[in-house]
Amino acid sequence: GMTRMTRVEVVVGATDAPAVTELVTSGGAIGYTVLPVVGGLGHHGEHQGRLHFNDRDGLRLVLTVVAEAHADALVQAIRSLLVDRHGVLFVSDTWVSRPEYFT
Repeated sequence: GMTRMTRVEVVVGATDAPAVTELVTSGGAIGYTVLPVVGGLGHHGEHQGRLHFNDRDGLRLVLTVVAEAHADALVQAIRSLLVDRHGVLFVSDTWVSRPEYFT
């Protein structure tokens, strides 16, 4: 009853999130989820999960699930975007119970 797909997660600065969502939708994904305030500790230090002064500060998490046939091209496009921007990309296998929501 479960269908294998690919989960793509990208943590980027708020100003880069629209570029990521554009790649996601043009790369074969039906939709995505954006978590607007994320925090953590990484290569560039600690980022607190709260808005400081406006909605352009902070980090965003963009999450999508795509069919395996679309995954490689989408991942490569996001990697190209991140060459000159701060951000991290996570890719993993996942299984969904309602594949029609993602295809």
